[in-house]
Amino acid sequence: MNSIKNVPARVLSRRPGHSLEAEREQFDKTQAISISKAINTQEAPVKEKHARRIILGTHHEKGAFTFWSYAIGLPLPSSSILSWKFCHVLHKVLRDGHPNVLHDCQRYRSNIREIGDLWGHLHDRYGQLVNIYTKLLLTKISFHLKHPEFPAGLEVTDEVLEKAAGTDVNNIFQLTVEMFDYMDGELKLSESVFRQLNTAIAVSQMSSGQCRLAPLIQVIQDCSHLYHYTVKLMFKLHSCLPADTLQGHRDRFHEQFHSLRNFFRRASDMLYFKRLIQIPRLPEGPPNFLRASALAEHIKPVVVIPEEAPEDEEPESLIEIGTGPPAAEPAVVADLFEQTFGPPNGSMKDDRDLQMETLKKEVETLRTELDKIQLEAQRYMAQLKGQVNALEAELEEQRKQKQKALVDNEQLRHEVARLRAAQLEGERDRGLREEAEKKASATEARYNKLKEKHSELINTHAELLRKNADTAKQLTVTQQNQEEVARVKEQLAFQVEQVKRESEMKLEEQSDQLEKLKRELEAKAGELVRAQEALSRAEQSGLELSSRLDALSAEKDTLSSVVRQRQAELLAAQSLVREKEEALSWEQQRSSRERDELQERLADKESQEEGLQRRLLEEQFAMLRGTAAEAERILQDAVGKLDDPLHLRCTSSPDYLVSRAQAALDAVSALEKGHAQYLISTADASALVAALTRFSHLAADTIVHGSATSHLAPTDPADRLMDTCRECGARALELVGQLQDQRALLQAQPGLVRIPLQGILQLGQELKPKSLDVRQEELGAMVDKEMAATSAAIEDAVRRIEDMMNQARHASSGVKLEVNERILNSCTDLMKAIRLLVTASTSLQKEIVESGRGAATQQEFYAKNSRWTEGLISASKAVGWGATQLVESADKVVLHTGKYEELIVCSHEIAASTAQLVAASKVKADKHSPHLSRLQECSRAVNEMAASVVASTRSGQEQIEDRDTMDFSGLSLIKLKKQEMETQVRVLELEKTLEVERVRLGELRKQHYMLAGAVGTPGEEEPGRPSAALRGGTSKKPPLAQKPSVAPRQDHQLDKKDGSSAAQLVNY
Repeated sequence: MNSIKNVPARVLSRRPGHSLEAEREQFDKTQAISISKAINTQEAPVKEKHARRIILGTHHEKGAFTFWSYAIGLPLPSSSILSWKFCHVLHKVLRDGHPNVLHDCQRYRSNIREIGDLWGHLHDRYGQLVNIYTKLLLTKISFHLKHPEFPAGLEVTDEVLEKAAGTDVNNIFQLTVEMFDYMDGELKLSESVFRQLNTAIAVSQMSSGQCRLAPLIQVIQDCSHLYHYTVKLMFKLHSCLPADTLQGHRDRFHEQFHSLRNFFRRASDMLYFKRLIQIPRLPEGPPNFLRASALAEHIKPVVVIPEEAPEDEEPESLIEIGTGPPAAEPAVVADLFEQTFGPPNGSMKDDRDLQMETLKKEVETLRTELDKIQLEAQRYMAQLKGQVNALEAELEEQRKQKQKALVDNEQLRHEVARLRAAQLEGERDRGLREEAEKKASATEARYNKLKEKHSELINTHAELLRKNADTAKQLTVTQQNQEEVARVKEQLAFQVEQVKRESEMKLEEQSDQLEKLKRELEAKAGELVRAQEALSRAEQSGLELSSRLDALSAEKDTLSSVVRQRQAELLAAQSLVREKEEALSWEQQRSSRERDELQERLADKESQEEGLQRRLLEEQFAMLRGTAAEAERILQDAVGKLDDPLHLRCTSSPDYLVSRAQAALDAVSALEKGHAQYLISTADASALVAALTRFSHLAADTIVHGSATSHLAPTDPADRLMDTCRECGARALELVGQLQDQRALLQAQPGLVRIPLQGILQLGQELKPKSLDVRQEELGAMVDKEMAATSAAIEDAVRRIEDMMNQARHASSGVKLEVNERILNSCTDLMKAIRLLVTASTSLQKEIVESGRGAATQQEFYAKNSRWTEGLISASKAVGWGATQLVESADKVVLHTGKYEELIVCSHEIAASTAQLVAASKVKADKHSPHLSRLQECSRAVNEMAASVVASTRSGQEQIEDRDTMDFSGLSLIKLKKQEMETQVRVLELEKTLEVERVRLGELRKQHYMLAGAVGTPGEEEPGRPSAALRGGTSKKPPLAQKPSVAPRQDHQLDKKDGSSAAQLVNY
């Protein structure tokens, strides 16, 4: 083929740039024809050759400018089929076109959205599909612009996917959600297409059915990649986040998996797809993301596009020229030359024209050959991609087998190691070891074969990649040659065009400047003429105005002189008339003025007296209304505290509530008296204001303390007390509301508030503590009696412990004897410490009585401080009962009929009881008293002894209880795992039981606290505990509500400061 290296300058000077323009026109013409043939109103699928030309056009111009310039002019709103095929072509251009197509399509997002919205509002079958397709295209454009790592074809390696996901779990999470949205758009389009089609085979072979099904090929290609990427990302998310957090992701993936699998299955059954695309088959179930090893079982779905038979291309005239044009076709050459370069200057063609024609035809031939080479290269690359994908699938399978073989090999190696370690036990295991070694060798041989197969696959893959690189290199060389020819032609055309443009621009600039100067000169001349005319008119008007002003001023002077003369005459006549009238009316005015002054004085006195009286009444009522308004706010605040959750923690005693209610009743009487006085004399509201102020404060105080008292009362009395407080508040608010209205003030009845106040008083009397129903004169004797009974109980406990120790020495020996002696000795020390504590408490009590009673007797002092006395009696009872329980628990432990835990709990109970006794004794003691110091030292000694009892009990329990050693030598891996699961089940059961028991303990303590602070009669005597009668003189155990409650604590952690423990005591 001939080529011209140096183009003659004469040709270039005569026809600059014509070859590039003709090439561009030919390219535009080809693209316009392909677009019009691909996107039309015929209900038939888009032909592949037209779409291929459009895609090659985007690579030729490195963008989609030409495509959009023609697509914008298409009448898309007039035909839904035209819009559907436009979306199909745009999808193919996005997937296979030049990368810059994505940015060009971003500029026309609004056009795509408008087409979709238009057809979405119309009831057209293709229109609904167009609406869904445009949403998918917009999602696709947005995704790939946001993530440029993913090309529009969605084909990237796993390394690129890992790099795009990164290490930030938030980015991985967001990328997974966006891929889910992408997949939803693809699946929605496929479902809509299948919904409009009958799945029969005949429908898929009809042109109308194929028109709808054709875009699903690109959908299948997109979905296969999206499915693989979402699986990878889901496994990566499950390795970073807990499973519960990703439950929504798993549900969404499972839904998409079943939809995609159904889509692939239905598409595989259609004959239309069988000859165009090879659709992969998904597994029966979705991957198990909760198992990390399931990632190795995942196989990437590979979509293979079979090699297409070349379609019949339209014939093109490819003319090869040797040394000159053929003699048989002069007309054809002339036409081509004239179409390309225009008519020649002369009528005869010279050699340079023939050379230009030859060059043109060579370029066309090279372009045609280049297109064919590109098509062949694309087909070859598609074949190579299919082979690479098949090999990758086979490689994944081999990797899976390799991993399984490695797992088996690892298990066999562990088994061999265990057998080798057990070789010292006997020769009988030697046979098993040899057999295991044979298995291991066979597995290693199998592993080596798999490794060799893997190496062969890698070599084959590398060879294919090298072939692909060679083909790409050849294609690159051809493209470079074509670009070099085009670059030379463009440079020559650009130089000529540049010179021409520069000369034209200079000429235009000079002409523009000249015209601009002319226009400015004309404008200046017109402005000058207009200014001169305006100046002359202004001078004429000024002269006229000055002459008129002079005439008016003269006329004004004449008129003013006449007016002054007439005014002087009028003033003289008026003065004469005024003198006569003044003289006549002077006498009348004097007499009438004296009479009016007297009447005004009398009226002023009367009105002033009435105003003062009215103002006094208004001020008195205003003072009353202000006081009533303030009382209303106080009462509303008190009523609001009944439902305030922050007030639930406030408590009060029934005694204080009774005192407040009685004071409020007295205030009601004063309020009735003040109201009656105000009705008699409304000018004096001082008594009513004072009574109302006192009543509001006392009523609000009663309501608040009634609510606080109900928090410690039983349920039924508490509810009645709350209802009565609400009723009292409502009636009090009604009363103060009536006092703010003058008309309602007359019908106000303050006595109505007395009824709820009396109810509150009665409920407070009922809620007073009656746990010790004795006469006050008997309290002194009861204190001494209870302290003596406590001392006697402790002495009896010490004797019983000594008897138990003697019995234990005869009945047991060895470790049991040592443990029993240690426990009983610690119990004996504890009893001695308690005895010293009781003695110190008795001494401190006597000191308190002697220092506080004064001239009164001991019984009168106890009666005066009845609550303190009752607390002291309750504490002494609790100490005696705790000592008795400790002895009984120790007896059971020594006889092996009780539990060590009972002894520990009794020790805690004794510590809490002694803390209650110390607290009750410290209430009225002098802080510098030596008896108080002695009592605190005894309390610390009791805590230490109680801790010693707990420690000896725990150490003895550990010594006596047998602990089985754990032997795992005979257990296999499966048995160990089974026992581990059984142990976990047992641990969960015990934890559940522990939780239930803790809840029950909390409810018991809560009920205990409520009973300890509630008001009621003593309950029945608890069996097994010592009792103390209050009336009959016999010893009687206090009810459960009076027993101190001990909070749970750790061993050896009894508080040793001032003899106090963590126990919560009842308020006395």
